[in-house]
Amino acid sequence: MADALAELPIAAQEGSAPLMVVRGLEAWYGESHVLHGVNLEVHEGEVVTLLGRNGAGKTTTLRSIMGLVPKRSGSVHYAGRELIGARPDIIARAGIAYCPEERGIFASLDVTENLMLPPVVRPGGLPLDEIYELFPNLRERARSQGTKLSGGEQQMLAIARILRTGAKLLLLDEPSEGLAPVIVQQIGRTIRELKQRGFTVVLVEQNFHFAQTVADRHYVMEHGKVVDMVRNEDVEASRSRIDEYLRV
Repeated sequence: MADALAELPIAAQEGSAPLMVVRGLEAWYGESHVLHGVNLEVHEGEVVTLLGRNGAGKTTTLRSIMGLVPKRSGSVHYAGRELIGARPDIIARAGIAYCPEERGIFASLDVTENLMLPPVVRPGGLPLDEIYELFPNLRERARSQGTKLSGGEQQMLAIARILRTGAKLLLLDEPSEGLAPVIVQQIGRTIRELKQRGFTVVLVEQNFHFAQTVADRHYVMEHGKVVDMVRNEDVEASRSRIDEYLRV
């Protein structure tokens, strides 16, 4: 049943074309075959999570969409363009941005310098004032170096930094990882605000409780492929199935 589900396209919104369709996505690190035909689709304005145990292929899926995996095949069709053979800079210019789990904050630069570092690759990026409205903590720490920021502030900065670029599809890898509950709630509010502003988000998340507060749908991954999809409104009815997928 799981393999059959993985082969089926799953429409999120009847009658509307998906913003991104991933079909048969395979990925390798050297001789290690990590993704085995990932299928998923995302509609404009959705927040979609990738769930699964450690090693299921969630992060590799984001990296493969972004062109950051040395060898990949299949199809990543975004906004009318096929991107499977494109370089990461071309993919960024198409309107996709990636926020990695490790955040990548430049320690020697202050908050404003970190925010201004990525190039604007498309029209429509948020100006600095709007970014500071979304992240008031960063406005207060605007002249603080990266080394002086808490983990939560670094995560906010990592997300904020990609909003200037003009990207409309945001790939966020474990944004709640290791953060205090109050900061996780703030990250959740920000993701919901970004959705209201028209951004589309694909979110890798281990914290399923947090995922439920922000997502429209959840894709479940096992062994490098998508094995199920659950709409957020159906989570309670599907609880035993989800728990079975996610149990350690």
